Amino acid sequence: MKGNTIVIKLGTSSICDEKTHEPLIANLSLLVETCVKLRRSGHRVVIVSSGGIGMGLRRMDLARRPKKLAAVQAIAAVGQCRLIALWDELFKQLRQPVAQILLTKNDIADRTQYLNAANTLGELLAMGVIPIVNENDTISVSEIKFGDNDTLSAITAGMVNADYLFLMTDVECLYTANPRTHPDAEPIEVVTDIAELKERADVSEAGSGVGTGGMRTKLIAAELATSAGCTTVIAHSSVPTNIFRIVEYINRINTASSSASSTTPTRQNSVDDGLRENGNDISAPTSSLPDIPRHTRFLPPPPSHRVRDRQFWLLNGLTAHGRIYIDDGAARALTRTEKAGLLPAGVRGVEGGFQRMECVDVVAQWRVPSSEAASSLGVNTKTTVEVGGGKTYEIQEEVIGRALVNYSAHEIDKIKGISLKKSEGGIEAILGYADAEYVAFRDNLAILPAVRERRAEGRGN
Repeated sequence: MKGNTIVIKLGTSSICDEKTHEPLIANLSLLVETCVKLRRSGHRVVIVSSGGIGMGLRRMDLARRPKKLAAVQAIAAVGQCRLIALWDELFKQLRQPVAQILLTKNDIADRTQYLNAANTLGELLAMGVIPIVNENDTISVSEIKFGDNDTLSAITAGMVNADYLFLMTDVECLYTANPRTHPDAEPIEVVTDIAELKERADVSEAGSGVGTGGMRTKLIAAELATSAGCTTVIAHSSVPTNIFRIVEYINRINTASSSASSTTPTRQNSVDDGLRENGNDISAPTSSLPDIPRHTRFLPPPPSHRVRDRQFWLLNGLTAHGRIYIDDGAARALTRTEKAGLLPAGVRGVEGGFQRMECVDVVAQWRVPSSEAASSLGVNTKTTVEVGGGKTYEIQEEVIGRALVNYSAHEIDKIKGISLKKSEGGIEAILGYADAEYVAFRDNLAILPAVRERRAEGRGN
């Protein structure tokens, strides 16, 4: 059987006690045994490990995380040594080599460095090593932070083309409400539509006192990872041995589904049928199936709707330095074909002081009669304008993707709206030069998967 690539993310609360900051040796030992068992079964394993600051607080006998940035970075430097030493010592007992990878968002903002990091991770996996990835908190500041290790784990999963991303947390799965305060909360075990889930489930709980994540960040991570084709699982960190059982279970389902005829229902088909009852995409519980640990599983979209490597990097590896506003005609061309680049004619305006080859958000704008305007997910009403005939229109907008631009904000503001076919001299006549006829080449554009899918199906603008 072909092995899978599995990324396992552990939060600080899964590594050390929230109050005493002492490492949870028993739990970590079980995880180490599980990772080695996965390796010996032919799978490739990556760990994304928080805990550097928590371990540093314990080492320095501090009761709580300091507020001063330099102090937090210093604590992280102390704790990271302890953390990787602990991992190495535990894995050494089973003769399993590990490697440390420390990243900031700045490290992968450059395409070459992103590829170098991906190649290093790939080579380590090929050598049978388990990479242990963490954010480099010692030098991170807000501008170059991933924000939390849930996001880092999703980007890592995309970099290594992972089959599974496990987000280990202090609950066994997602619930329709907080089970600690709502005893009648129902488990959500299979998800195909994360946007709908955000409206139905309670994801308000914050992260631990020594961590930065929470359930909301896990949904963001699931959205990123599934867009790249990675099945994402939320499971209880106190029983890490469940990882192996869940992987075996999903692989068994996938094997049965691929070998069965379309007319023969499989166990997975019956589960997925439950997702679509009553018009929603959230499943009925599957815990009645034997020997299946409870978990929440986020299914990736079909291959045709997944984000390719370069587009994944554009959407998730870069920080936007501004915005380009485009009309609906340009938005349709970008989202419904694979050949269109962004021409000046479709640009309505810019925001920010970005330079050439910097990343910007691409924002579509369109007019809707006020009587017909309705708020929808991801769409904001910008302003209200009066036009002839006494009709009132609302300008609505939506971020549809990102782009690396060929011109600066100042230059794009000068050439916005011009038609290269009708304008005499085109871009060169206005700027005095023309590096490209496109504001952004197609290869330097990435459309958000949910937007592309919705527009391709004719739902919304």
